[in-house]
Amino acid sequence: MLELLSFGNQGWGDEILLGAGVTVLLAISAFALGLVLGTLGAAAKLSPSAPVRWGAEVYTTVFRGVPELLVIYLFAFGSAGAIMSVAGIFGYTGYLELPPFLVGVLAVGIISGAYSTEVIRGAIQSVPQGQIEAAMAVGMHRRQIFFRITLPQLLRFALPGLGNVWQLTLKDTALVSVAALAELMRISRVASDSTREPFLFYVTAAVLYLVMTTGSQVLFQLAERRAARGVRTA
Repeated sequence: MLELLSFGNQGWGDEILLGAGVTVLLAISAFALGLVLGTLGAAAKLSPSAPVRWGAEVYTTVFRGVPELLVIYLFAFGSAGAIMSVAGIFGYTGYLELPPFLVGVLAVGIISGAYSTEVIRGAIQSVPQGQIEAAMAVGMHRRQIFFRITLPQLLRFALPGLGNVWQLTLKDTALVSVAALAELMRISRVASDSTREPFLFYVTAAVLYLVMTTGSQVLFQLAERRAARGVRTA
């Protein structure tokens, strides 16, 4: 039975590894998009403008409250109709749709951004205001205050939460299989249906997901230790 995991024409090993690579690339792309949206969302939530704060609140409430699979369904099966409606305004009547990989990045990235918004907002608010006032009192410029006071502590406070968001983002990529993207879950399902050996391929997928989550958890722990250098612990 294990020969089904071999490489070449007789096995699915190379397809599964390729699917795992697509999963990692999708997760990194979506997480990066989520960080950008999260930074903008956190800035909006801390904005003195009430409409801007309300807009950010609606974003995080909707995308943290709606099931991830439903958001992916909306992007996978609703984006083509929306794009064609917009194209129709400009006189184009042909069929248009987003590539499955882009659908996955947008859907998972927007969900990831909603969670990252709260993590980054909390980290910004955790930076002691007294330290910023002390830096201003000794004549530091805004740029010096950001890079020497705010950013190092922001990273220290945000990294544990962002590590959790990364784990969620990585696991959410499995849901993108409904968009026919050839990532790890999709390949495992195709191999399972073709060989009628679901246990073998789903266990293999589970092991690969565990390797990815465990490896990334170690990297985040190393980053947290580096960001916490020089900080006294009880």
